[in-house]
Amino acid sequence: MKKFLGLFLTIVLSLGVLAGCGSSSTGQATGSNKKQVVKIGITGDDHKIWDKVKQNLAKENIDLQIVSFTDYVRPNMALSEGEIDLNSFQHYAYLNKFKSQHNLKISSIGETVLAPLGVYSKKIKSLKNIKEGAKIAIPNDPTNEGRGLNLLQNAGLIKLKSGVGLLPKIQDVAENPKKIQFVELAATQIPRTLQDVDAAIINSGVAIDAKLNPVKDSIYLENVSSKNAKPYINVIVARDKDKNNATYKKVVKAYQTDEIKQLIKETYKGAEVPVF
Repeated sequence: MKKFLGLFLTIVLSLGVLAGCGSSSTGQATGSNKKQVVKIGITGDDHKIWDKVKQNLAKENIDLQIVSFTDYVRPNMALSEGEIDLNSFQHYAYLNKFKSQHNLKISSIGETVLAPLGVYSKKIKSLKNIKEGAKIAIPNDPTNEGRGLNLLQNAGLIKLKSGVGLLPKIQDVAENPKKIQFVELAATQIPRTLQDVDAAIINSGVAIDAKLNPVKDSIYLENVSSKNAKPYINVIVARDKDKNNATYKKVVKAYQTDEIKQLIKETYKGAEVPVF
């Protein structure tokens, strides 16, 4: 009886060791073949450029999952809260203002494009035709509102108080000879108002989503070669603690290639200008 019990225990222990070895081997194989998932937030539904980046990253065993947002607030909050790993929708000026206001620990890890701001209209062909009391829709977030007001100043329609820099507000308009009425709206909603206002200031990405070509359809376009354009370069953003993440650096590297640069030029035809 004792011999039988000893033999039985020996067999059970041997099977356990073999099973344990088999499990460990499978786990290592699964781990080595498992794709690294990276979620990146963008605004709008035009994924063409990022779809190509996604395709190229798949060769490096990285599964880039593109998450679309409909506003400029949620992508940064979702990044800070860990719902996504990266985002790519904003320029330096917006990023710096937003993270300061909301006390977020997020930073740029790579530059992408500079997208010129434009003025669009269904009613006039030139800003010279703006009538007294005209309504102009303008983004209501601080950085894009400031950018829009500076654009109108450059166009000669208004004059801002001295020293307001990149972030003037409506109340900083010192001279408004045409008595323009500013209609402040969420940037993504402005294209829908073109029938209701005399002109509208629209971000390049929002314009493209609305089937507007900034180069062909705008009646006035920001000068992207200006020395003042640096704050409006778009960036890829990560949480501060992930700035040196090797996988996220691969995402930036996969974007900043000659292939992607050419695709941007072919797709946007000057509406977005690569800066890498």
